[in-house]
Amino acid sequence: MNLSFLPALRTGALLSLLLPLASSSSMTDWAARRPATASARAIPAARPLQGAKPDPAVIAQFGLYNNAKLQQLITARGKAMAAISDRPGDYGFTVVDSPVINAFATPDGHVYFTRGIMAYFNDEAQFSGVLGHELGHITAQHGKKQQRNSTIAGIGMLLGSIVAPRVMQSVGGVVQQGVGLWMLKYSRGDENEADGLGVKYSTKIGYDASHMADFFQTLQRTEEQSGSSIPTFLSSHPNSADRYTRVKQLAAQAKQSAGRSTFAVNRDSYLRSIEGLTFGEDPRQGFVENSVFYHPDLKFRFPIPSGWKSQNSPDKFQMQEPNGKALLVFLGAGGGSLDEAASGLAKAIGVANAQAQKTTINGFPALVFEGDQQAQDQQSSSAHVLAQLIQDGKSIYAFVGLAEPASFSSYAPQFQQAAQGYARLTEASKLNRQPEHIHIRTATGTQTLAAALASAGVPSSRYQELAIVNGMKTTDKLPKGMLYKVVGK
Repeated sequence: MNLSFLPALRTGALLSLLLPLASSSSMTDWAARRPATASARAIPAARPLQGAKPDPAVIAQFGLYNNAKLQQLITARGKAMAAISDRPGDYGFTVVDSPVINAFATPDGHVYFTRGIMAYFNDEAQFSGVLGHELGHITAQHGKKQQRNSTIAGIGMLLGSIVAPRVMQSVGGVVQQGVGLWMLKYSRGDENEADGLGVKYSTKIGYDASHMADFFQTLQRTEEQSGSSIPTFLSSHPNSADRYTRVKQLAAQAKQSAGRSTFAVNRDSYLRSIEGLTFGEDPRQGFVENSVFYHPDLKFRFPIPSGWKSQNSPDKFQMQEPNGKALLVFLGAGGGSLDEAASGLAKAIGVANAQAQKTTINGFPALVFEGDQQAQDQQSSSAHVLAQLIQDGKSIYAFVGLAEPASFSSYAPQFQQAAQGYARLTEASKLNRQPEHIHIRTATGTQTLAAALASAGVPSSRYQELAIVNGMKTTDKLPKGMLYKVVGK
């Protein structure tokens, strides 16, 4: 998020201000972006869906991953599948900049793969099988069924009732309409149907769909290794004990009826296509260390309240009190003057008659306003808001703290300490922090994966992690000339 280029907030601009927080920070692309206001059964023909353009709410949450080769791959394979699908339409396919291992589809007809999941595919057949699976969720209209039946409470899942209804409703709308769909949990029946459709579609465009089953095993291993609470593919696409066997059987049946004897895998070409792929969190987009948030590219830092959860996204950095009783959000408030930025912010979050005061914060020109966020109806309560706007050169940043009026005084000091700790980042060790990337190596002789990793300079503490990334075991033999993945700067 290049906050210096963000415009002043307008009414409705906080549609994506608050999104559910995981228990650890999830770094995505802080680039220049505006905040976003059984076998498969036959599917009846219906009006084509129109989802060629990515949802702004999804992009606001994750950011686009800037890799033309991978974007071309997902678009080409997706369009080929859409053409032979049960419900053709003008679908879209996008790689987003998130380290989380996930793929999801929105009911309007758009499929998103994270760069995280791209790192774990080991051939085009695996990639195409999962792409067909997600397209199957669209053509079978599983997402629309989830929209009708879901009881997701949006931001309330983690923040309880402390955020006032204006923000709750705005955020809830985004969650229901866009981003939250990647957290909706499909039923086993939906998953079985999507598996069958994934097999069907990927086989029809010439791939060996049995490799999709192998990738589900890789996903299971990543879940067991990480223990993370961040929603990943298997948390929204439930596995079943017989999934591997069932998908293998479906693939075998699809091959028999395909009228051809050879099916593509394209291992080497896929691995070469992900050379240089960013792996894991990207510290250039911001990172947390010892309860301090650092942003190397934008060259600032500020403290996080001790023990609070945090999450980074393209247009904001969120901090949440562990029990969900208070929230602090750091975001861009646009250029122009402090007065203009404060006026737009107050209007956007529904704070009327705010008490405003110009001041300085840690040497920066600043404006602080405080007030109640108006309730929308008699059944809802308001939140008390403290907004601290800081002008740093041509950029204006805002720390927006919210809590229930009764408990606000308990959290106001923490809101203030975070803003007062805002400073320019000058430490070379933080400014020069770089992400890790996927690199492709070639086995120099017949050797185990562990031996190959050792020869590539991978520390032994990461052998198991890299074995999963490669879809192998450390004891598996690599013939001379075989490609494999390593991770490094």
